[in-house]
Amino acid sequence: MTNQNGKQVAIVRLIVLVVLVVNQALVTIGWNPLPFSEEEIFEGVSSVATAVVAVWTWYRNNNLTDEAVEADKIMRAKKRTKKKRNKNGGIA
Repeated sequence: MTNQNGKQVAIVRLIVLVVLVVNQALVTIGWNPLPFSEEEIFEGVSSVATAVVAVWTWYRNNNLTDEAVEADKIMRAKKRTKKKRNKNGGIA
């Protein structure tokens, strides 16, 4: 993760935290700022979680065959060799 990307993630986390704290404070004083029932919120969160997991599993390299597992090992070995070469100034 780059430093800039780390800052963006931290800012998003902070914004989400502030929204949640403000929402909780409003609920505590008796005003519900979200016009959803608890069941609707559960259904929405469940749907989003399902979609995220579906996209994540599709995106990830899922090696289902022996050939794919072997190819993945070869690819990782080549990447390690390339990293070593770059660290040593082009010398393996």
